[in-house]
Amino acid sequence: MATKISWTDDTWNPVTGCTKHSAGCDNCYAERMAPRLRGMANQNGKYRNGFEVTCHPEVLSKPQRSHVRRMFVNSMSDLFHKDVSLSFITQVFEVMGQVPAITFQILTKRAERLVELAPQLTWHPNVWMGVTIEADDYAFRADLLKQTAAAVKFVSLEPLLGPLPSLDVAGLDWVIVGGETGPGARPMLEPWVLDIRDRVVSAGTPFFFKQWGGRNNKALGTNLQGRTWHQFPRQLT
Repeated sequence: MATKISWTDDTWNPVTGCTKHSAGCDNCYAERMAPRLRGMANQNGKYRNGFEVTCHPEVLSKPQRSHVRRMFVNSMSDLFHKDVSLSFITQVFEVMGQVPAITFQILTKRAERLVELAPQLTWHPNVWMGVTIEADDYAFRADLLKQTAAAVKFVSLEPLLGPLPSLDVAGLDWVIVGGETGPGARPMLEPWVLDIRDRVVSAGTPFFFKQWGGRNNKALGTNLQGRTWHQFPRQLT
């Protein structure tokens, strides 16, 4: 699936569907998209189950036919959802290891299951592991992420719903910030973003500001105090 996500080149969805897990899920874009995708003939029934968690072994070979540099894994799901078996997760990791030319970017809100399964997975150098943190109550997800052996550990603070004073940026390789988009989008305040940016920059960590958000994603733009922040970890610039 082609993507407009500014920090990746393409998406790969060996799993589709999810269930709400925390506050950031309230206006889930993937849940909104699923009914439309279900009705599209060119999806070949991939969304036949709507937004129920469904594994798709038939698409595991996609990366081997791709020539992109960066690939976001499961933009329409969460690889560490409880309904995705360890066996299938292992298959996904095996495929990623077979295509070292592609950097795979994984995000999860289910950091507890991530840290539980992490010792049983092979952490290839081209696999970047991230957690989503939308509010300070979930800052602990970064601490769990740091316990994994991922080569690059990153956080996506999107949708950012409040300040994150408890977030410890030490030990992180990349920090992404973005406001919520689409119907019902909740506002993101500049002081929250500036506090995070200043701490991240002081730590020498790459900072990526994705967008301000809003119902019309493009209306408020992507600049922060007059400049664009699109920094990447040194492994991929």
